[in-house]
Amino acid sequence: MPEEQLSSENISNLDHQAKQLGIGGMSSPEKDESLYKQRMQKRKDIQLKRLKIRKEKKGLLIVFTGNGKGKTTASLGMALRTIGHGQKVAIIQFIKGGWNTGEEKALRNLSSNISWHALGEGFTWETQNRIKDEKLVKEAWHLAKKYIKDESYKLIILDEINIATKLGYLTSEEIITFIKSLNKRKNHIVLTGRGASESIINYADLVTEMKLIKHPFKEQGIKAQKCIEF
Repeated sequence: MPEEQLSSENISNLDHQAKQLGIGGMSSPEKDESLYKQRMQKRKDIQLKRLKIRKEKKGLLIVFTGNGKGKTTASLGMALRTIGHGQKVAIIQFIKGGWNTGEEKALRNLSSNISWHALGEGFTWETQNRIKDEKLVKEAWHLAKKYIKDESYKLIILDEINIATKLGYLTSEEIITFIKSLNKRKNHIVLTGRGASESIINYADLVTEMKLIKHPFKEQGIKAQKCIEF
């Protein structure tokens, strides 16, 4: 691998070798501990090469979607990490906004580097006004674009924006076109909400789908509770 050239082939080969060696522990086939140590040393050497060959940095587009719980929670974990590094975070909520949440209180108490805007008024069955809902989404998107263009903000979370596009209040193409228009963007943008469009998923750098396996609301009839849902 001369000069550790960055190529998809080199990366793929190293990733394959790492997978073949495994993660270790009792899942490894060696009975002899010295052989196990040799395997893990090879794994370590490959991991160092995997890290060394990846040199590029860029502003990422990150998507948390799926029917499972934890999409907003995952994005707020990133917000916590960001303020821990002394960087600024903007959170714009496109649908939520009709209630006070523990995470908003906590993050505001932790740092002055949080700009939090809950611009929605709740679910469609609560608002019952498509015209007003669309107007609020457009206003939230207008504000979001200002934060994204502001280089002093390291992380911009657009909470439930995927729902806004699914409801037809904003198009995925509008989001993608705007982000593409920004040259050498260094901040990170997070889009949350179930039903992320195929075009958003294809354009994003990192996509995680939360899968619903069990939920107490559905299986047990348990209502939403403080500390869990809000």
